[in-house]
Amino acid sequence: MTGMELLGVKLIVTPLLILACSLASRRWGDAMGGWLVGLPLTSGPVAVFLALEQGPNFVVVSSGGSIAGSIAQACFCLAFASLASCGWPVAVAAGTVVFASAGLILQWARLSSLELFGLSIVALGVTLYAIPKSSTEASEVLHPWWDIPARMVIVAILVVGITSLAPILGPGLTGVVACFPVFGIVLAVFSQTLRGPSGGTEVLRGMAMGLFGFAVFFYVLSLSIVDAGIPLAFVAATVSALCVQTASLKFIQLSTGRRQGAPAPL
Repeated sequence: MTGMELLGVKLIVTPLLILACSLASRRWGDAMGGWLVGLPLTSGPVAVFLALEQGPNFVVVSSGGSIAGSIAQACFCLAFASLASCGWPVAVAAGTVVFASAGLILQWARLSSLELFGLSIVALGVTLYAIPKSSTEASEVLHPWWDIPARMVIVAILVVGITSLAPILGPGLTGVVACFPVFGIVLAVFSQTLRGPSGGTEVLRGMAMGLFGFAVFFYVLSLSIVDAGIPLAFVAATVSALCVQTASLKFIQLSTGRRQGAPAPL
């Protein structure tokens, strides 16, 4: 695949992913939208592009960075939720600083993929315990016409930028940077703007639940991509993540009290 073909895929796939997450959030609620963005919707495609452009060994190292990134994302969720009442610019800024700090510390610590994976499970558990559940029902809101197009443009720009910087950043740091919660920020900011702090917090709670599958995805990928090859490794990682996501989906349905098949208003 040529460089222009890869660029074309990046500009098509990632906007479609944020479109799907945004529509799901409107139909089934903020927690469900957050749950979907907890999947490696940005870093997964980035990992595919990196495997094709840089090779499997690069992805092994960057996957460890991605697992560390799941811990940094958990820290982002906590920081954002804690300061959501101060407004989304403050919450995003604080979350970004905490994300970057956690990512740099974990890169410096040089932990193994197994150690990072175990730490990510603990961090996500603490995050879910600390972020309060929303006590308000989602209400119907009027979405401006530019809402979803703006999300799609922002995500496409960020994904292209991250993959373009990969040779400069190196595999480990690229894995962390690729985990920056682009989709989560976009959904949380738009939801908070439309519904208030509880909307943004609910997105991040759902995102933290989805990150269990994210961590599993990259741990399986790091173990299999060299021996199994790129296609089989991504299939195994995706199947493993989906199994975990199925269980977490049931948890979200129970915690929100929303019956399956009873969608929220569009």
